[in-house]
Parts: sequence; C-alpha cells; structure tokens
Amino acid sequence: MKEEIKQLFNENRFTLVGDEEEEILDKCLTFCINYKIKPSDIVSSWEAYYLNRQFVEPIVQNAEMDGFLLYLQNEQKESIIKEEPGLHIYSSKDLDMILNDEDGDEKEVIPGTPTRNSQDPYSESFDSTPQTNGRTFSVGKPSKLITPFGQRTHKFVVKFSINNVPSTVNEQKEHEHENSDDDLIRKVQPGKRCSLTVHGSKPEAGCRFMYDRIEDRFNALENRIKKHANAFSSSKLYQEPVDPTVSSQKSIFSVGMICCDGEGRLNEKSALLQSSVEHSGGQRVRLELQNTNQYSIFPGQIVGIEGHNPSGHCLIASKVVDSIPLFNTADLNMNPTKKQALDKEIQSNDLSSKQEELSVIIASGPFTTTDNLLFEPLVELLAYAKRKLPQLLILLGPFVDSEHPEIEKGTTNMSYNEIFHFEILRRLQDYLEYMGSHSRVILIPSIRDANHDFVFPQPAFDIHPPDLKNQVASLTNPGLFEANQVKIGCCSVDILKHLSGEEISRNPAGGGPSDRMGRLVNHILGQRSFYPLYPPAEGIPLDFSLAPEALEISSIPDILILPSDMKYFAKVLTLGEGEEQVKSLCINPGRLSKGEGGGTFVELTYYGNPETTNASIIGI
Repeated sequence: MKEEIKQLFNENRFTLVGDEEEEILDKCLTFCINYKIKPSDIVSSWEAYYLNRQFVEPIVQNAEMDGFLLYLQNEQKESIIKEEPGLHIYSSKDLDMILNDEDGDEKEVIPGTPTRNSQDPYSESFDSTPQTNGRTFSVGKPSKLITPFGQRTHKFVVKFSINNVPSTVNEQKEHEHENSDDDLIRKVQPGKRCSLTVHGSKPEAGCRFMYDRIEDRFNALENRIKKHANAFSSSKLYQEPVDPTVSSQKSIFSVGMICCDGEGRLNEKSALLQSSVEHSGGQRVRLELQNTNQYSIFPGQIVGIEGHNPSGHCLIASKVVDSIPLFNTADLNMNPTKKQALDKEIQSNDLSSKQEELSVIIASGPFTTTDNLLFEPLVELLAYAKRKLPQLLILLGPFVDSEHPEIEKGTTNMSYNEIFHFEILRRLQDYLEYMGSHSRVILIPSIRDANHDFVFPQPAFDIHPPDLKNQVASLTNPGLFEANQVKIGCCSVDILKHLSGEEISRNPAGGGPSDRMGRLVNHILGQRSFYPLYPPAEGIPLDFSLAPEALEISSIPDILILPSDMKYFAKVLTLGEGEEQVKSLCINPGRLSKGEGGGTFVELTYYGNPETTNASIIGI
C-alpha cells in the first residue's frame, strides 16, 4: 500500500520531501487503515486539502500531516452526518465525562465577576493559546495565536463585566433548572414572555435598490444639515446659524458638514465646512482648527462652529460642537404647542409605566469557524442559552458569511438559502421548542450575508416560520425596537472600525488619557445616525434612494449594540449636561468565531437603568 500511495502521489505530480518520505508514507498508511480509506482516495483528499490551503509548490511535507489529519476527520464527520442526520458524534471530552461520571456543566469555568472596568485575567491566556497544526489566523495582531475551536481548554470564560446589581433571578432559574427531578430529560420552567415593539420597517423586503441618484444623496445630506441646524436653533444655547462663507469680523455660529479637500484621509489642513443650501447655497469654506484646544471630527459629521471669517475664504474656529442638544430630532418641525403637549403625555406615561427586567443574550456572526461549515460556535451558544434561560436572544449577521473560505471558493454542495435554513433556522427552531413560548429570537442581517440583499440600509430577512412566527422576529439593518419598554438599537455594519480609520482629534493638554472607543460611540449617538460617515467606507453599499430615515436614531436607546472587529466592550455613556443627561449602555459583543477559534458574546440583565445592569462578555 505504501508503494501504491507513493506511485499515486507521483502520478498526480506531487513530490514527497526526500528525508521525510518514509515518515509521510507511514502516516498516510495509518490514515488509510484507521479510516478505511483507499490509497487513491487519500491522494484525492490530499489534492483537495492542497487546493484549499493554496500551497505554492506541489510538495508533500511532514509538517502538514497534522493539518491533513484534521481535514480527513472533518470529511469523515460530514459524511457520517449526511448519512445519519441527528447522530451525535462524541468527542474525547464527552467520553472522559461519561467514564468519570461527571456533568459537563461542572467542567465549565465561570470565574467570579470582576469589578467595573476591570480586565479578567483569563483574557490573555484565551487569546494566546497556540494551535497544534502550526498555522495561524490573524485577528488584528499577528503575534497572537488562536486555539482551534475543537481544542479549547475552557468552554465559557467571563472576559469582562460591568456588574452593579446581583443577578438573583437568573441564578434562581438556573438552580431550578439544574435540580430538576429528571437529570437526563430536563424540563424548562415556563418564564415570563417579554413584550416586543418594532420601530420602523423600512426598507421593505424585496425592495428595488442600486437606483441611487446624485439627487437622492444631495437631499439626504441637506436634510441632515437642516435638522441639526433646527436643533441648535431650538435649544436656545447658541446663536442663529448664519452663512460661514461671508466675511465678518465678529464672532458667528454656523452649522455644516465636515468634508475633506481631496481624496486622501482627512487632516487638520484639508478640513472643509459645507453649510446648507438655505444659508450658503451649499458652498464650502476652509476650516481652520488651530485655535481650538479640543475637537474630534470625521467626514460627514454635522457640527456647529463658533468662530469668525475675516477674509471670507477661511472660517477660523474657536469652538467645535460635535453633538446636537438632547431632544427628539423627529419633533423638530412640530408646532411648539403640540410638542409641549406631547412631552407632558410622554412624562405621564413614563410615571405610570414601570420598566420590567429584561434578560438578553447577544451574539454577532460569523457563527462558524473558517475551517468548516458545521456551525459549532452557534451550537454551543444555543446550549449556553438553554442553561441561562434568557427572555431574548439577539443574533446579528453574517449568518452565511460571504467571506468564509468555502463560500468564497464555491465548494459547498448546498445553496446559500439551504445553508441558512438548515444550519440556522432549524437550530433556532429546536432551541425555541426546548425553551417554550416565553422565549424570543431576533435576527438582524448583515451586508456580508451571502443569502441576502447587498445594500445598506438593509431589509429584514423574508422568513415566516409557521410554527414560530410569534417567537422569531426579523428586523432591518439597522433596527430599533423595544422589549419590556427597553429601547434597543442594533446595526451590524462595522461603523466603529470605519470611524476609527477616518476620525482625527485633539485632546486638551493635561486632560489625561481619553476613552477612544467611548468617543467613537458618542459620535454615533451625538449625530443621531447609525452611519454618520460620508463618503462611506469602501465596500459599503450605502443607498440613499431606499430609506435614509432608516439610518436615523430618533431617540437615544437604552442599549446600543454595535458589533465590530475591534476589541469587545460594554460601556455606560452619558450624553448631555445637567438635568438633561441621558445614559445609554453601549455594547460591542465581538464576533462569535474568529478564524478557527471561538470568539465572544454578551449576556446581560437590564434592571430599568443602564447604570444598574449586569453585562458580561463571555469567551466561547
């Protein structure tokens, strides 16, 4: 058999490394015997492995045998699952657990909750565990190595937490769940179903896109500038906005959009201010920022500028106001009497209604590792949710990731819709049937979803499961909704990463270290837009012909979910000053999977206020 394997390698123009030839053939022979594979099949498998890994030279090295073994194991596992659907394949960890008569839940490592803004000591060891096959997947820092998903040391590790109120409800539920009468078949105790109200449903499923015109873009940007100008005027905190292009020796106040003079990255010398058509005919003026001791700007940002323009060619700024005053931008054009009556009505409703507690688990895709399409991270997330019994499970795309290696190469034997329905919806159906009617799931698509429209803002998934239509809700991207009167905003586009690459800032001297991630989120809330950056980042199909109002944040959400490739976080941010302060809990849950390893997700319990909320970021 060894001679036959060697001959077949040579016939397929693969060269065995000379001093390693005997050892390679011995391992290939072992693979043939262990997995009952013919020599011709193992050479065909090596050819597929060679093409998938995109090796440069057609040589067979001993160093690749471990990776080839994992590939063969995955092939065997997939073939068995196809032949016998529903079959559970036990791992070595499962067998150890059975032989030692141990419960899998007891093996999980859940350390005590650290203090606020503290870093868990497990975070470094989790991210830096080396792979065994010698290959790495970059996740921002090339020096870090990721543990393959099947070789994790711990299942769930709390990596970061803000905790102000002890979580007694979930602990009680979990205790009841673990101490049920039957240890083999556990019955979930019925919980309290949370209310759900979706705000806005545009763009609608099946809408036409790629019809974006210059007129649509102009009108959308002009409306943003006018709304912000009206907000500054109505606040009575600043002067009436005037034309910034007219020369004047006295101090003026103007409102406009930050633009870049050229195609390069924005800098202090290339900043321009474009005012509204009403004030300046849409003309731009150079913005001088040297006299300001603090600013943070990016292209597309609507700002208020205090300063003077002695020549008419350059607006010399003395102060940059980068967020509008705190009140609903949707009510700006409303009659003052009507607005006052509405405010009283809202206040009376707030006094009469009491915010309930809300338990949520939040995760963002990809939901499978890059080495297969088995969706193992999603399976473990749902298993964790079955133990913790959340009222709401929020899943943000991508679900069928267009950047996954197997999707990019087209090596799958199912369509994208089949993968979505079989791997995602079927698993969610099993989860909801186990949990009962009190549990809800919210799905939010991503522009990286291969089975959905490539446009932003993005319509919801057009899914209507007959048995679960009251439990599964599909929202637009971005989306706003209320659950138990808790306002939640979500956007799966990585706006934090895009803003990070375009923003320029200056901090006051001696002001101490700044919270950069908090500042980026403040831009989104201060601009009242899920995507305030313009022009958009490369690859973002921003279409203003659909529903530009879908990008607006009409009121500050209690919880803002912004998944990003940047480092996970959970922060309570404060907007406004004095009595008009508003607090919002901002969360980046990270990605559920990173390369061949696991990622992070968020578990939180809301207690009526962002400051009194348990939020834990958990590594999987």
